[in-house]
Amino acid sequence: MNKFYLTLFLIIQFKFAFAQQEKGILGKIIDIKTQNPLALVVVTIQNTNLMELTNTAGIFKFETVPAGNFLILIHSQGFKDALYPIDILEGQMLDLGTIALEEDQSIEQQGSLIALTESDFSDDNSGSENTSGLLQSSKDAFQQAAAFNWGQARFRIRGLDSEHSTMMINGVVMNKLYDGRPQWGDWGGLNDVTRNQEFSVGTSPSDYTFGGILGTQEINTRASIYRPGSRISFSGTNTNYSWRMMGTYASGMNDKGWAFAISAGKRLATEGYFEGTNYDANSLFLSVEKKINDFHSLNITAFYTPNSRGKNAPNTHEVSQLTSEKYNSYWGLQDGKKRNARMKTIEEPIVMLNHYFKINDHTNLNSSLMYQFGKIGNSNLDYQNANSPDPTYYRKMPSYYSSLYAKDNGEFSGGFTPDFENAEKSKVLFLANQQIDWNAMYRANQNPIVDTNGIISGYEPARSKYVLYEDRTDDKTIVATSIFNTQLNETIFLNAGASFRNLKSHNYQKVLDLLGGLYFDDIDGFYTGNQSQSDLNNPNRQVVVGDKYGYNYNYAANIVDAFTQFKFSYNKVEFYLTQNFSSTIYQREGLYKNGIYGTNSLGKSEKVLFENFGFKGGITFKISGKKLLVFNGAHLTKAPTIRNTFPNSRLNNSIINGLESENISSLDASYIFHSPTFKARITAYYTLIKNATQTSFFYAEGIFDDGAGYNNTSAFVSQTLTHLNKKNLGAELSLEYQMNPTLKTTFSVAFGKFSYDSNPNVTVTNDAEASIENTNPVFNFGTALLKNYKQAGMPQQAYALGIEYRDPKYWWIGANINYLANSYIDVSPIARTNHFYTNPASGFNFPEATEERARELLQQEKFDPTTLLNLTGGKSWRIYGKNVGLFASINNVLNAAYKTGGYEQARNANFRQRNQDASSGTPSFGNKYFYGYGRTYFINLSINL
Repeated sequence: MNKFYLTLFLIIQFKFAFAQQEKGILGKIIDIKTQNPLALVVVTIQNTNLMELTNTAGIFKFETVPAGNFLILIHSQGFKDALYPIDILEGQMLDLGTIALEEDQSIEQQGSLIALTESDFSDDNSGSENTSGLLQSSKDAFQQAAAFNWGQARFRIRGLDSEHSTMMINGVVMNKLYDGRPQWGDWGGLNDVTRNQEFSVGTSPSDYTFGGILGTQEINTRASIYRPGSRISFSGTNTNYSWRMMGTYASGMNDKGWAFAISAGKRLATEGYFEGTNYDANSLFLSVEKKINDFHSLNITAFYTPNSRGKNAPNTHEVSQLTSEKYNSYWGLQDGKKRNARMKTIEEPIVMLNHYFKINDHTNLNSSLMYQFGKIGNSNLDYQNANSPDPTYYRKMPSYYSSLYAKDNGEFSGGFTPDFENAEKSKVLFLANQQIDWNAMYRANQNPIVDTNGIISGYEPARSKYVLYEDRTDDKTIVATSIFNTQLNETIFLNAGASFRNLKSHNYQKVLDLLGGLYFDDIDGFYTGNQSQSDLNNPNRQVVVGDKYGYNYNYAANIVDAFTQFKFSYNKVEFYLTQNFSSTIYQREGLYKNGIYGTNSLGKSEKVLFENFGFKGGITFKISGKKLLVFNGAHLTKAPTIRNTFPNSRLNNSIINGLESENISSLDASYIFHSPTFKARITAYYTLIKNATQTSFFYAEGIFDDGAGYNNTSAFVSQTLTHLNKKNLGAELSLEYQMNPTLKTTFSVAFGKFSYDSNPNVTVTNDAEASIENTNPVFNFGTALLKNYKQAGMPQQAYALGIEYRDPKYWWIGANINYLANSYIDVSPIARTNHFYTNPASGFNFPEATEERARELLQQEKFDPTTLLNLTGGKSWRIYGKNVGLFASINNVLNAAYKTGGYEQARNANFRQRNQDASSGTPSFGNKYFYGYGRTYFINLSINL
């Protein structure tokens, strides 16, 4: 006869044993299917510091527990959490009997999440990813919605980029020093062995580090903590990849003190959701632990996850209207197969050595040593004395003939009558040639063989006009860290840690494919004479496959970081105080003597030093066993990233003038209610980031004026923003109600206002104006009026309503409807400066630049809101003594089309050009957009052996 399991399928038997010699809490945890005991289950009494782990027999015991009403939480990776009330009487032993946990199949959603968010929507030069991966270990309804339902629309918790989070593996910070973001691809496909996670939200305390204002995520890969056994899974999806296979085995600790865990996986797609986005990824993982004695253990972890994927392009409205939201201009057919010109490749093996030192029952010292090496590559097409191979190049689009551009040379002409006849011809030609023409590039790189009769008998390789190249970053990173945790007395806990990070980063351009040619000239075709040379010490080089060219330099970085944290716990209140100090040193070393910057490119730059401090604290009022009132606050300074320190690192050693550390303040307050049937959290937060720095690169027309003596009013420039402030404030609501043992409903709300809070200073570097006398041609454009513009790239409001049914016969189904709104385009700062209104031909303001028209032109675009319906379901079986699980999800069931982000093109760098381009109705340089996935699915079949 089937038993009816109470909340979350727990079998709970309460037995009271009145023994004078014993008092506390006792219980046993088992797997509901196999009835086998579960070891290393974390059992905590909520709102206290009491925590125990189950032994190999699944038994836990609290020997000293204060009298009163509490909630006990039982947590084990891969199982549903259990939370229920207990009543502790003075001097009694409370025997909870046997508690059975049900496997949590929804963890397979993590695999689906990664598939949806690991596309690189940031610039190609970024080594890391701006994704929602930080959210995977979240537990409450709000954070589940943020990760699994809102993540596909690029939602960010509290509007913060992942550079404000701290991602750790075994106590080692994994954020990249180049841009501060984690490189999720370095451990992609290792879902089974990265599930042992601890997550602290916002500025709440972490035992491992001071952390960022977004939060801290710690992944533990210690071999002995994995549940013994084997697991095989097979997945199919239509997102980034088509199918995935993973296998994992964990031995557990044997009698000789050895434990190991291994995992391997493969993900593959000839084409992902967007056209031409092929995908190929492998993953290997090994963790071996040796228990030396009761006090010392050593663990070695190594993982290698080489992966490559084709990128998809942002498109203007014109391009999307002519094609579709799935259109991707980065690929073309070659020998009948789709070939993507913009591939991202990551191959960065990681090896870690960890020493676990249990000094006594209350004190631990854990030390780590990590070495990471390998490469990150981003491929693209380069060309000289040839037309752009981009099928969406503005001269190839219909708008070229209707948006006031001269037909003869493509330069902006001012007013002229649109040429609708040629616009229509251009449309027909584009629709017939929507993709990269690889064959045409091969032909351009070869010379015809002509016989004596003037007949072409064949072709032979010649100087390449087109090549496929790669922007390479070869990092070597060494990290050493120690983390000390101790309980000083019954109420005071101390966490302390120190780390040292060293980076040596080699950055260069590399020829991947000559596309049928013999060689490629290592010159910059936009310049002449010495200025065209990449390296004056080796001029006029002819490069072939495998050669470096264009730029070649190193970064060196050293970071020392230390923190201390005191936590105080009393019956009705808990509070903590945390301090942090860090010292950061950056230096660039040029390996080429660039022709533009002959005196400021070769050799080492000055060292840049930042010393930073951080303080945070918080207090929790325990109103009752179910109700909490929590306050957190932090104030810290944060060093700029390497990317935002050197404004033109490919060419010279220049450092941004007046560069400062960011100054960050953050506050949040939460009311939390937890009961076995109802959980609620409401949080209000405020964050102010001051003195941020941002760099970007683009080609701008009409940016310089003739009256100033510039050689050309147009130029490829680097733009730097300094003294940029950002203000993020809002509220979060998380509700979860267990209506009955099988039916649960959730409701989540994110309501934010994320805006710029200052008018930053804008400087522009124009390489064409460099000379021996002027080695740093930086031009100050004054302030950009960005204050009160919205921060871009994410919905600022999100709502989710979910319902889930879990049947006692081990199947479940859930649905979530999500509404996402208030997402904005990324604006062009240079168009918000006074310089934007200056006529480059005269140096005076444009007479037609009225305030009313400027307000219309510079109105920040707000994307339409979108509604996403997501379905999930699963079923598990016990077959021949093995657990078999099936998980399936369908995202965006209604196949809604929506924009996830985009940016204003900065090419029209003055009022007249932008005004006339926009007034045409079909602008050549309109906003570019990224689109979200339409209807997608994810299916996973797993077998636990």
